[in-house]
Amino acid sequence: MAETKKMKTALVSVFHKDGLDELLAKLHAEGVKFLSTGGTQAFIESLGYECQKVEDVTTYPSILGGRVKTLHPKVFGGILGRRGNEVDRAQMAQYDIPEIDLVVVDLYPFEQTVASGASEADIIEKIDIGGISLIRAGAKNFNDVVIVPSKAEYGVLLDILNRQGAETTLEQRRMFAERAFGVSSHYDTAIHAWFKK
Repeated sequence: MAETKKMKTALVSVFHKDGLDELLAKLHAEGVKFLSTGGTQAFIESLGYECQKVEDVTTYPSILGGRVKTLHPKVFGGILGRRGNEVDRAQMAQYDIPEIDLVVVDLYPFEQTVASGASEADIIEKIDIGGISLIRAGAKNFNDVVIVPSKAEYGVLLDILNRQGAETTLEQRRMFAERAFGVSSHYDTAIHAWFKK
């Protein structure tokens, strides 16, 4: 199994768009294809890049007021499928599941929403489900996938892209996975603390 992996398809689904344009420009220059939803997809297209809609892959629209967009076997199969596992590869082919090599996510601002004095209903809507699931899936399959779990990591990936193109080492993917679980742990701790109050 090759330790160095090439990024060919990126799923980008972020709340904060600031700083994303520079990363997208470099990924595009490296020939990485984009897959996205809603506002992020519109942002990517506004920069002049082609972007496939997640709903074109899943054949499902964004539903329940945006609560369910990426939660689908074709998305999670594309992230969690083990590239070196023959059974996984056969099932990905059978169900027409695309390989997703890079996941760029920035979660809904739960803590900022709580701090703003928002209503309970508004706070609950800022509990990210799809994003946190994408982070965990990408981090779990770090052997094959790069997970960028917050805008704080955009620059880290950009540095790698500038140094070595659209390829990452296993050590780099593991580093992103560690940071990803740090993000998910912090996020769930904040939600838990709010419920406890």
